[in-house]
Amino acid sequence: MDIKMNEDITELLSTVSSIAQEKLEILSTRENEIYLRISETGFKEVCPALAERKFSLIGLFCAEAFEGKDNFTLFYAFKKGGMSPVLILVRETGNEKRITSIAETFPSASWFEREVRDGFGIEFDGAFDTRRLFLHECYPEGFHPLLKSFKNGPISPVEAPHKEYKFRQHKGEGVYQIPVGPVHAGIIEPGHFRFSVIGEPIFSLEIRLFYKHRGIEKLAEGKNPSECVALAEAVSGDESMANAAGFCMAVEQVCGIKVPERAERLRVVMLELERIYSLLGDLAGMAVDVGFALVASPFFILREEVFRLNEKLTGSRFLRGITFPEFLGKFSRSFESAYNRATSSSSLIDRFVTTGVIKKELISPLNLTGPIARASGSSSDTRLDRPYGAYRNFTPEHCLRKKGDVFSRFEIKASEIRAAVGLILRLTEKLPQGPVLAENSGSGESAGEINISGTTGYSLSLVEAPRGQNLHWVYLKNGIVDRYKVRTASFCNWQAIEHAVLGNIVPDFPLINKSLNLSYAGTDL
Repeated sequence: MDIKMNEDITELLSTVSSIAQEKLEILSTRENEIYLRISETGFKEVCPALAERKFSLIGLFCAEAFEGKDNFTLFYAFKKGGMSPVLILVRETGNEKRITSIAETFPSASWFEREVRDGFGIEFDGAFDTRRLFLHECYPEGFHPLLKSFKNGPISPVEAPHKEYKFRQHKGEGVYQIPVGPVHAGIIEPGHFRFSVIGEPIFSLEIRLFYKHRGIEKLAEGKNPSECVALAEAVSGDESMANAAGFCMAVEQVCGIKVPERAERLRVVMLELERIYSLLGDLAGMAVDVGFALVASPFFILREEVFRLNEKLTGSRFLRGITFPEFLGKFSRSFESAYNRATSSSSLIDRFVTTGVIKKELISPLNLTGPIARASGSSSDTRLDRPYGAYRNFTPEHCLRKKGDVFSRFEIKASEIRAAVGLILRLTEKLPQGPVLAENSGSGESAGEINISGTTGYSLSLVEAPRGQNLHWVYLKNGIVDRYKVRTASFCNWQAIEHAVLGNIVPDFPLINKSLNLSYAGTDL
């Protein structure tokens, strides 16, 4: 693979080299990513130093037989807020399938490591949590569905189930537990919430998800990229466009496909439409959860109107498969009226303010992103930190709050709806003419006909979905997907709820949960 260096990548390489004090093997670089194979000694030196320099671990994933190797390769993706490049440290497991945990240094690694353990059977020595993550008790010992040797099929009933999952135990006078879920009263996906309470205040919450794990990453294995777009869209229904774009961007980077300007603008328009309808649902849901259906109703009506517009433009209410200034003008007036009605209610504000605070100190260790991070004082936004597509030339308005409570999240999401409307108007003004499909260099074939059968390579893309940063990594072998890794913002952001509820009362949990509005499906891959 070609090695391309720019100033940012060179600076990042220099930083890591000075810490590790060893010659690093550069596997690949692109404009915004660099892959370095590093020794175990070097890795153990670099990780604490990266944590001290405020890097976040944004991804940890595994590939089997990567570039012809017989063992397993782990990829640790690090990013620092405000910096564009992603640093990927490449670590080989050897034949023992054991490796040292970094969860004590990077808390976000805990779920990542448990996910890799379930999928590939790799053990992480020194991990503070060795419980299964997405494999529940019904799956037998030795069951690792991301191994190349694994074939989809029914599990034999003679195989013994795994031992019972142990929740954290809290003992003491007056301590009692409240289990909620996994089956809920509403039409939502399953998730279990185990509250530990003294009197009314919550002093501990533990969540358990992954009841509907779908094996999306395994389903992608052996397919061509065009077949995988539908899989990316199915990751989370209300982030269909974001995940499809993230997957396509990774493939385009591997294959060197240049997307026409008109197509890039239209792609961002649809990404922002998705942001609008997703955040409208959040605002409405927050009002419903404190009993203000009258306040929620205008937001639900506007959301339905955006759905109908999506269907007219693309044939899909969820943008599977540009907008017009006059619609957005009417939308903006109606939205401001709905927002003013909500914020003029002292009773609603009283329920929102100081409830469910997420502290800024949690953002980097847990890799929290999106509106919930920006409501707690983080300036991180992938569209600004690592601009892609038309975002390179059309910068979204930066929205920021600092208090980290439910009301701050309400305000941030309202501000981001306004910003999305303004950005769409700028994008569609004097929309350039030209093709919307890429062409093979000199061949004249459309994007659907581009021949990538001989392409081998890998690349990572980051997109700012309505809930935050989504990560997509694609490894192609001769034009076929050998490994597709997707990590949505929800996967990391779910862990924030265990902190946000502390000191609040149980009746406030639905409101706090809705203010985050995290995706079960986007986590249960």
